[in-house]
Amino acid sequence: MAAPAPTLTFRDGPTVARLGFGSMRITGRGVWGPPRDEGEAVALLRRLVDQGVTFIDTADSYGPGVSEELIAKALHPYPRELVIASKGGFVRPGPGSWAADGRPKHLCRVCGESLKRLRLDRIDLYQLHTVDPRVPIEDSLGALVDLQNEGKIRQIGVSNVSPDELSRAQAVADIVSVQNPYNLRDRWSDGLIDDCAAAGIAFIPYYPLAKGKLATPGSPLAEIAARHQATPGQIALAWLLHRSPALLPIPGTSSVAHLDENLAAVQIRLSEEEFQNLAEAI
Repeated sequence: MAAPAPTLTFRDGPTVARLGFGSMRITGRGVWGPPRDEGEAVALLRRLVDQGVTFIDTADSYGPGVSEELIAKALHPYPRELVIASKGGFVRPGPGSWAADGRPKHLCRVCGESLKRLRLDRIDLYQLHTVDPRVPIEDSLGALVDLQNEGKIRQIGVSNVSPDELSRAQAVADIVSVQNPYNLRDRWSDGLIDDCAAAGIAFIPYYPLAKGKLATPGSPLAEIAARHQATPGQIALAWLLHRSPALLPIPGTSSVAHLDENLAAVQIRLSEEEFQNLAEAI
């Protein structure tokens, strides 16, 4: 009998399944424009909800706007248990190009645009996508607090932050999530994860498969994967779920088959020895 899927409860917020979905890859090449096959992207989004995914991460900059529009097209009216998180703080000069914009005026505008694209009155979780070096993080977070007070967002998170930036953000807002890159190969947020867990803050690791590098055959994960009759990518996700109950990985894909493979990772239980061996081998 399959083990129950692990869950995470945001502080003073909803409970979600601990394997979410990152929607950046349902857009076009360079995270720009529509996907090659819109019908396939819509089918993928409907499939993940049918498979029990209750947390979808998106951003106004994915497309830009395309990811949010597809989510609404595929899933609105949304299931009651579905939590949609969006982000603001990047502008897109062109395909593959990103530039920070944390000005309060910009954040207020793009949040309003996200609400319209997602067909929502309130976004469950809205995150500052990056820290703009030209704008004090206190000013950027102050704008999100204003949006929260206006009822346009329920909870506030931050992304791409250092421990010091998180502390400064916490002085302005009630921060319930941190979204930073983290995987077996990229662990510079190790200490921050433990700090988040102690503070009751969810840590949302993006690039959980190191842009696919951890899913390739012959990687150090292969031996343990064979032992569990799993793929290296599934073992990489199982490692994250084992790392801390505060982690909410959001693997992304444009393939239904790859989605199903990722979701099966929640049934893998690594031993402490396997967990430590992987941490030391990579």
